Parts: sequence; structure tokens; C-alpha cells
Amino acid sequence: MTAAEKFRTLLRNDRRFDAEAYNFIYEALDFTLKNVVSQGSGCSQHVKGQELLEGVKRYSIDQFGCLAQTVLETWGVKNTGDFGRMVFNLVEYDLMGKQDGDRLEDFEDLYDFEEAFDIAPVFCYSREKNQWRVSYVPRSELKPSNRIPTK
Repeated sequence: MTAAEKFRTLLRNDRRFDAEAYNFIYEALDFTLKNVVSQGSGCSQHVKGQELLEGVKRYSIDQFGCLAQTVLETWGVKNTGDFGRMVFNLVEYDLMGKQDGDRLEDFEDLYDFEEAFDIAPVFCYSREKNQWRVSYVPRSELKPSNRIPTK
């Protein structure tokens, strides 16, 4: 069975998560390997559940900004445990590997989506490049006078 056939079978057998959510897991894994996990000797690196979830959070914000939580929920992903369930689905269908010590519980309740994705944009203009750049900060880190109303 090809990887594409395995993936279609997974999607037929477990309809909780959109196909885009699984694609996102692979992209977030790549992001995590490049930006979160310290690269040691150049060998292939195992990513632990906590590391992947940190990468998922950062990559979600990088890709979707203030809409990160909304996009994830549209795909059926409502908490960190859902990412674990997707990873273990991929493992079950031989579309991702795992090590003996990896557990579904490693993904449970590592952060709250409402808190993790409660962010505000900060815009910076570069005169040299003649362009705007945006970064995001947790709303909790904004000074009260600089806070953007949430409602």
C-alpha cells in the first residue's frame, strides 16, 4: 500500500481531523527540527511530544497569526492532545515513526489554546527595505495602555 493509500484509509477510518491538519503536522515537524530542537551531530533527530507541540505553537502563529486557534479548530484540532492523537494515527498507519518511550500522554494538556494563541500583532516598518514586518506577542505581555481590546 502506498503512503497516499494509507493516508486515505486513515482519513476514512478517523474523521475527527481534516487532511490539512495532518499536512500541517508534517510542516510543523520540519519547522520544529529547524527552529526548536537543537541540532546535535547532524544525525536524524527524534522530536519529543513537548518539542513538537512548542514547534506547532510557534509555527501556527508564524503561519496564521491571530487566526491560529481558529484555523486549528476548523481542522478539528481543539487542544494539544488532538495533535498527539493525529501523530499516533500517523504512526499506526506507518506514516510517521516513534520511539519506544513515546506516549500519547506526552501531548496532553501542555498548553491551553486560548492562552497560547491570545496574541497581538506588533508592526515594524523597515525604511531600508521599504516594507512592514509583523511579529506577535502574548497579550499578557502588553502594557495596559498598549493593550488591544479583545471584545
